[in-house]
Amino acid sequence: MRKNEFKCANGTLSRGFTLIEILIVTTIIALIVAFAASKIFGGGDKAKASLTKARISGLAGTLDLYKLDVGKYPTTQEGLRALVQAPGGTSKWNGPYERNEDNIKDAWNNELTYRSPGDQNRPYEITSLGADAKDGGDGANKDIHSWE
Repeated sequence: MRKNEFKCANGTLSRGFTLIEILIVTTIIALIVAFAASKIFGGGDKAKASLTKARISGLAGTLDLYKLDVGKYPTTQEGLRALVQAPGGTSKWNGPYERNEDNIKDAWNNELTYRSPGDQNRPYEITSLGADAKDGGDGANKDIHSWE
């Protein structure tokens, strides 16, 4: 009998695997699964960042339409909600300019930050705080700004 062979109850010889062989194969499979999972789930955050950039860009155009009708951009207090519901005291509002309230949120379902006027002589700023909804960050947690 060889090292990896054993005798079955019916008298036939059967070849088995050593514990080391099983551990090596299991480790290789785990590494492959971990690599694939990181690619799949990491790509989700990249897609969400791209979607958020597209939403911010779309809102910029929508804000310009709002300004054409009303004569000014919404104030910081009115925020992006002014694109969905008429703010008080605005007689020339011809909206809703944005029908889907989800479009005034980022892809992580967090409210976008709106400020008017913005820094550096910008008429407004729209910001997403990224996946962690906190200021700053890297990767998926990086803030996304309308001027980028």
